[in-house]
Amino acid sequence: MKQWLETRQVLDRLADWQVAGTACALATVIRVQGSAYRHEGAKLVVAADSEHRGNVSGGCLEEDVREVALRVIRSGVAERREYCGGANEIQAWDLGVGCEGVVELYIEPVRDARSAERAMVADEVAHVVCTDLSSGARECLPMDVAVARGLVDASRPESALQGETFVDVMIPPPRLLVVSAGDDAVHLARLAASVGFRVVVADRRPGLLTRERFPAPIQLAETDASRLSERVVLDGDSFAVVMTHHFADDTDYLRALLRTPARYLGVLGPRQRTERILGILRGEGSVDVERIFGPVGLDIGTDGAEQVALSVVAEMLAVRSGRRPQSLRERRAPIHAVDAASPATSTTGSA
Repeated sequence: MKQWLETRQVLDRLADWQVAGTACALATVIRVQGSAYRHEGAKLVVAADSEHRGNVSGGCLEEDVREVALRVIRSGVAERREYCGGANEIQAWDLGVGCEGVVELYIEPVRDARSAERAMVADEVAHVVCTDLSSGARECLPMDVAVARGLVDASRPESALQGETFVDVMIPPPRLLVVSAGDDAVHLARLAASVGFRVVVADRRPGLLTRERFPAPIQLAETDASRLSERVVLDGDSFAVVMTHHFADDTDYLRALLRTPARYLGVLGPRQRTERILGILRGEGSVDVERIFGPVGLDIGTDGAEQVALSVVAEMLAVRSGRRPQSLRERRAPIHAVDAASPATSTTGSA
């Protein structure tokens, strides 16, 4: 999720610099062994005046990577750099690498605005960018073409170094529909967007759907429950949270959402209120309660809309990754390891 958000921000900044005639270089994580703070595909773009966007570690590698990027800008020649964490976990963490982690980066001069890649991201199209590390040649391919060529495993598409070619897999993150443009929804929408969700805010009150409240890239949809499916398309990886504070509206919106394949349907409010809504809906037909998270969010003892937003986003991330929430001190596996369950298919993760 973060890779998509970060790549969009990096490409937008890169395009601005190209228009202004500002020389820049792009650093990309192309290989990770062991534990590391960032994964393959993480990016950092650096301008000749040292301004930068993105990151490739927890913050400790950036200074050296920026220096290499400035050298690449001056020379016009791409470089590969490898950072090793070593066997000392504390020392490795302090270096921003991770426990016994090895991170390799490709730092290249940028000579164009990467228009094809920006268009794919803007259109929210799954795609793959192949970079020949020996020549610097790049090719941007739709996902189906990359799969047909055997560059990507369709069942588990991942960015990876393949010989001398880095295959950067770009998949749009899950969509989150926030049903309400009220004051508490502002915090949820902004936080969810900041961690990578593609957020859509829907409300039947146009006066609340403003860019001052919900800045881009959050999308806005003026709609009541009867037109919801026409205005917002949700698939099996999508999330939705109903939080209008209006019993009849919440009931109508949840009824409409149950007709979609969205994997997670959060309902804000006390358990008894949610049960009343479900009682009405059960009287109309079967209800898939496994998808309903009400009260929505993790049990972290919230106070205020900001903390509620945090608990809801944390729960959605847990559901997406197939993890049952727990304190990290209780987790015995490496904290940056990828779980065996695929985020695209896993459904575990309620508090």
